[in-house]
Amino acid sequence: MIEDKKPDDKNPPAKGGHSLDDHRLGDYYYDHVHLPGEESDHDHDDFESLGPLEDNPIWQQDHVTLVSVGIDIGSSGTQVVFSRINLRRLGEDLSSRYFVVGRETLYQSPVALTPYQSETRIDEAALGGIIDDAYQAARLHPDDIDTGAVILTGEALRRENAKAISDVVADRGGEFVCATAGHHMESMLAAYGSGAARASHDLGKRILNVDIGGGTTKLAVVENGKVQGTAAIHIGGRLQVVDEQGRIVRLDPAGRHLASEAGFSWKLGDTVSRDDMSRLADWMADALVSAVSERPLPPAIDLLYLTDPLPDFGPIEGVMFSGGVSEYVYQHEERDFGDMGKLLGTALRNRLDQGRLPWPRLPEGECIRATALGASEYSVQLSGNTTYISSPGRLLPRRNVQVLLPSYDCSGDIVPEDLALAIREHFTQFDLVEGENDVALAFRWSGAPSYVRIRAFADGIIQGMKSTLAQEKPLYLILDGDLAHTLGALLREELELKSEVLVIDGVILWDFDYIDLGRIRMPSQTVPVTVKSLVFSQDPRTPAGNVRTDLKYRPHAHEHGSRPHAHHHHDHSHGHDHDHGHDHAHGEHQENGHAHSHEHEHSHSHGHDSGHGHDAKKGDARN
Repeated sequence: MIEDKKPDDKNPPAKGGHSLDDHRLGDYYYDHVHLPGEESDHDHDDFESLGPLEDNPIWQQDHVTLVSVGIDIGSSGTQVVFSRINLRRLGEDLSSRYFVVGRETLYQSPVALTPYQSETRIDEAALGGIIDDAYQAARLHPDDIDTGAVILTGEALRRENAKAISDVVADRGGEFVCATAGHHMESMLAAYGSGAARASHDLGKRILNVDIGGGTTKLAVVENGKVQGTAAIHIGGRLQVVDEQGRIVRLDPAGRHLASEAGFSWKLGDTVSRDDMSRLADWMADALVSAVSERPLPPAIDLLYLTDPLPDFGPIEGVMFSGGVSEYVYQHEERDFGDMGKLLGTALRNRLDQGRLPWPRLPEGECIRATALGASEYSVQLSGNTTYISSPGRLLPRRNVQVLLPSYDCSGDIVPEDLALAIREHFTQFDLVEGENDVALAFRWSGAPSYVRIRAFADGIIQGMKSTLAQEKPLYLILDGDLAHTLGALLREELELKSEVLVIDGVILWDFDYIDLGRIRMPSQTVPVTVKSLVFSQDPRTPAGNVRTDLKYRPHAHEHGSRPHAHHHHDHSHGHDHDHGHDHAHGEHQENGHAHSHEHEHSHSHGHDSGHGHDAKKGDARN
């Protein structure tokens, strides 16, 4: 038996020997040492400290942190959300792709009413003030922002200066903040920001997210954490607004149409009763229930869809609500702002309690802030760390690059001629001429990354992009598989292309996506990729990814009888610089112009709207 006793410091062990006590673990008495010249038969692992783990370059290559901003300019509400996104490369899977492992909200601005100069114009100065105030309150400078999105939603898209405002706000919000718009994009961001996507993953259910804003209602079916399909319908809480005397001070074309469907012939300046507004709210609630639950759709309801209706993905197992009107559906808000928000939310809640919607109502997540949170936290991907960028200074950053996803199966033998044909046909399908504008070709790679296959793939790219390469224009390639560096080096160095070449992997893109590429980040050698949609007059993307030719959205509606008709514009950058001819005015907005200075440079002065406080708390506006 070994006697448990403390070593005698005055009588150390003889030189050259150890006792068993030297190797006892867990006892503070036995911190054994070796005398000078003493031999030992074991190693020690008490290495000198290398400093904090976060300062280790190897750790930094696998862990990336981005500061993101989401700016939601909605039909009635504007808000700003700043987030910190932590991404990690899953090295144990031998993958170069980065995955989001943590999100943290840094600051949420108060919800302010979107300021308008007139029916057709947003007040740039007052809007700039709202956004500048948010940056100051968050103690962030635009230079601190790594990525993010400005999204215009609902009726804000109809304003003639919508695109110009989004571009200016994006440019001043930070170098890599992009402008985005479109019903499908907003529906997707709302589903992620509300928590519906997370709930579908955690509960294992197929969930319908219904995001009801001031001008439109966005629908998204989510399953296993992924958005399967999106749609939008022209029903919202602020399409009609009355003052304290019940006089109509705002009546958007869609609001006039909804009132007509409910049996009213309203026009700007009319005085309406509370009972009549309640009748309209009941019709709108019934229409929304019908829009998501009836098939085939009644003609009057089908007319309200701004996109194709949601396809049938199977039984819905739960429904969540988000957006400003959801504050009333979940009974978090009691105040009335003179619009249809409270009445519509209450009417929907009554129908849910009556079982009119055939699916259980799930607990709420984020309500009024869903879209802003989605824009801040879910609009960015990070490339893998096996990128190939022949000249970072020339190729990055890059804004508004259209994505094409040629229909080519990369899982089997790669036939260069077939790949080249698929690329050329895809340009034709999108009415694009190869070589006229920069595009990013996206591919789904599968199968072995052998030299023979990658060489055949490179040959197909060269054959399919002849005009681009002949003009020595940049070549942008985006893949989901881990072969970016190999492919880029083969194109540029072995095949000696004169064009600059950017190949990044670990990113999944689709047709109708537009992307912004940020500067390369060191030491991870990654590139932030912000995915967006740049459609300001209509959004052609359907859940199936096809172009719709009979969109019912009426961005420039003129009145012909009781129903407006549409003018469809297929130019993605349509700027609305013609006269809409609307006869509506905003009686609720009165300006008190003033200028203020900021720590960062802005060249605009801001005239804040005196009719509504911009420091309003949650629920002060419906986005």
